[in-house]
Amino acid sequence: MGVGVSGWRLARAVARTGQLGVVSGTALDTLLIRVLQSGDPDGHLRRALAAFPVPELADALRERYFVEGGIRPGERFAATPMMTADENCPARPLTVVANFCEVWLAKEGHDGPVGVNYLEKVQPATVPAMFGAILAGVDHVLVGAGIPAQIPRIATGLARCEPVTVRVDVEGDDQPLELRFDPASILPTAEPGHVAPLRRPDVLAIVSLPALAAYLNRDAETRPDGFVVEGYSAGGHSAPPRGPLSLDEHSEPVYGPRDIPDLAKMARLGLPFWIAGGQCGPEQLREARAAGAAGVQLGSVFALCEESGMDAGLRQQLTERERTGRLTVRNDPAASPTAFPFKVADLPGTLADPGVNAARTRVCDLGYLRTPYRTDRGTIDYRCPAEPRVAFARKGGDVQQTEGRQCLCNGLLAAVGFGQRRPRGVVEPPIVTIGQDLDFLRHISPDGSPYSAETVVRWLSTGLTEAVASGA
Repeated sequence: MGVGVSGWRLARAVARTGQLGVVSGTALDTLLIRVLQSGDPDGHLRRALAAFPVPELADALRERYFVEGGIRPGERFAATPMMTADENCPARPLTVVANFCEVWLAKEGHDGPVGVNYLEKVQPATVPAMFGAILAGVDHVLVGAGIPAQIPRIATGLARCEPVTVRVDVEGDDQPLELRFDPASILPTAEPGHVAPLRRPDVLAIVSLPALAAYLNRDAETRPDGFVVEGYSAGGHSAPPRGPLSLDEHSEPVYGPRDIPDLAKMARLGLPFWIAGGQCGPEQLREARAAGAAGVQLGSVFALCEESGMDAGLRQQLTERERTGRLTVRNDPAASPTAFPFKVADLPGTLADPGVNAARTRVCDLGYLRTPYRTDRGTIDYRCPAEPRVAFARKGGDVQQTEGRQCLCNGLLAAVGFGQRRPRGVVEPPIVTIGQDLDFLRHISPDGSPYSAETVVRWLSTGLTEAVASGA
């Protein structure tokens, strides 16, 4: 659900109802820095830092970034170290601590299950991020936006505090780069044999079709503990249509029967699965259970609830425009640097506004979606089609690939109130992603009034109760 939208407050609220609350694991290092620099209202993040098992590391981060009362209005947030495919990258320990804190806060004060969601695309960051979440006792790890074949093996190794290797795709190389991560580099007592194994979380692979699920299921090393089957109407990134790409009159990808998952095939794999994308409602839950699914995964309905991390003004705009029939959510095939289609809500004042987009100066200072590539000198560098065009071309990129690309890193952080402050009072504009089916609002909030995550779960549970009562 974007950067910081499904934060610890929302995940905890859902988990307290007994359902799986999931935090977004993207850009948590930047969020840690910016929350601390904003004064850490109510001290939640400092409380989580105090629970980190290596006090010296947590103390160093707090001393470096925490600002009592917050930085001055208009003052720039400190730069986040960019993640690289280097075992000594300084972003690694920061990423471990940030993921620990987010999961620890989501799990605080209850026994409900908590998960964390990662993007396969962000390969160099995934392992240290997972280790931080596992240190905090995360129950599930969900991974999409790619083929998460490495994740089950990595989760097992990290839970045993063993060194693990992640294969990082590098453009220009025939074989992936093998990047090692040793838990003992963060947790000195984590030498195998010197520390009790941590609990291994269940791994849920996010897939669009049974074919990928069957591929992952065929080998014990790649087999996850379950699947999330995500339809193309879900918010955020979605898989492109199968076959040659064609666009409709609104310049959106055209999906067909081949893009609709066969749930009977999913059920025959014998692993639990959840259905996502336009599944919000008691009826949809009943249908999912009848098709053999364990349940449904929901994003948009929680993105618009009170505990969501999305800026309150943007939530109100989305709700009001949907209620009055003025909201358009486009499945933009060009917006994301990943080249996956990405849902963008057309809201004034955001990057969906052509005037706002044209006025933004291109900058790449976070780099989560950068692609590693092999230079002519044989070294590894990084490029992103949303960075300045001159820089992208200088690095050997095709300038045509920059057309329509948006900086999701900065835009999504701005959507949760942490947009970077630029010179002359400029603040990074937000980009807002949401699912294309918001029909749930007419049931939960017909007058546009705020609602809680607990309200959502209660509403959905009526469908489950009726399904059980009817013998479904």
